Amino acid sequence: MDRLIYARWLGAGTRIALALLVATFAVYALGILEPLVPLGALPGLWRLPVGEFIAATGAPTGWAWLSRLDAGDYLNLVGVAFLGGVTIVCYLRLVGLYFREGERALAWLGIAQIVVLLAAASGLVSGVTH
Repeated sequence: MDRLIYARWLGAGTRIALALLVATFAVYALGILEPLVPLGALPGLWRLPVGEFIAATGAPTGWAWLSRLDAGDYLNLVGVAFLGGVTIVCYLRLVGLYFREGERALAWLGIAQIVVLLAAASGLVSGVTH
């Protein structure tokens, strides 16, 4: 039963994420929102190492992209982030189910997986030193 619930939630979440990806790409491709980096400038910038790309474009790093949702190219990341978070939502659904069914060990394993995913998404365990 839990596999079917997980699969149903995962399917719904990925469909929503796909719709977001298509919609935000349409906003970008149609020029509804001005991009941070003009499309014509990208081929020349792609060859740069990441540090130089960031310096040349003023591109945000980490979660700072959230402050640039007014730019068409960064709005695209909403669908990507949503897609990445679908698994967490699925686990949250199962944790509630496991607690209701008295499956405490499975519930706590689910919580542990959620914590690991959130820690990874936060950048706390990125291994990058500054």
